[in-house]
Amino acid sequence: MADLLNKWRDGLARTRKMTFGRITNLIGASEIDDNTWEELEALMLQADLGYETVRPILERLRMRREEEGIYLAGDLKQALKDELVARLDPVPTVTFDTKPAVILVVGVNGSGKTTTIAKLGRNYTAAGMQVLLVAADTYRAAAVDQLQVWADRLNLPIVAGQPNADPGAVAFNGIQSAIARKMDMIIIDTAGRLHTRYNLMEELKKVNRVAGKALPGAPHAVWLVLDATTGQNALQQARAFKEAVQVSGIILAKLDSSARGGMAFAIQRELGLPILFAGLGEQPADLQVFDRAAFVDGIFASA
Repeated sequence: MADLLNKWRDGLARTRKMTFGRITNLIGASEIDDNTWEELEALMLQADLGYETVRPILERLRMRREEEGIYLAGDLKQALKDELVARLDPVPTVTFDTKPAVILVVGVNGSGKTTTIAKLGRNYTAAGMQVLLVAADTYRAAAVDQLQVWADRLNLPIVAGQPNADPGAVAFNGIQSAIARKMDMIIIDTAGRLHTRYNLMEELKKVNRVAGKALPGAPHAVWLVLDATTGQNALQQARAFKEAVQVSGIILAKLDSSARGGMAFAIQRELGLPILFAGLGEQPADLQVFDRAAFVDGIFASA
């Protein structure tokens, strides 16, 4: 447990040092006054929480100050942590009744999607499941090669399409292969869809439909990988993907490389989707199930 908490603490170092560390410095031993609230609001906005998240948190803190007799700024720290945790949903237990369970993973180029897929495969394999990876990002040869390298490294089976092959056909063949091989799960990589490109989003919808033809009910989950370093700019991408393919969960990649971890709260509020996993480092084991308490503790941890 201590190792896991340290992983969260270390993975959130940039967010803590660049943004939330300044909040910690503010809520020191001084008495609460109007300047405290103003500075706290400014720092929370700089931390990428978003105004629609910051406003109700400050209202709750002011209310708790009166109800609980909080007079020192230092006493605000636990109250603030409580409010932040309350604004993140607990991670639902991800289970599938169908075998193979089909997971479609989407996201823009550079988000960390392909690497995240390999790490997901590793995690589920370590849990005793038979997992097949499908490289359906056929328009970017490097994506197929990258997933192949990861599959070889982690000893995971993979079905890959030829360059410029129809992504839907690759997904279909991958699902059929998984059924024949009696796999427990299939994770499909898709092209890094630019959310502003209508035709590419329509193609992603096609892959989604083809999966249902290969196996009724598929895909059983659609997970969107977001690059945590992009902050709230990722929200526009997320809305487009959610509208196109009914995204059911979020994976925050590159959280360890970001100073914008506060965007997790904006994502939760704006999208109403669970954050399922977080990337806390480059190693396969660094993709962790999202833990809201560990996340909040990590961004406020002492240096």
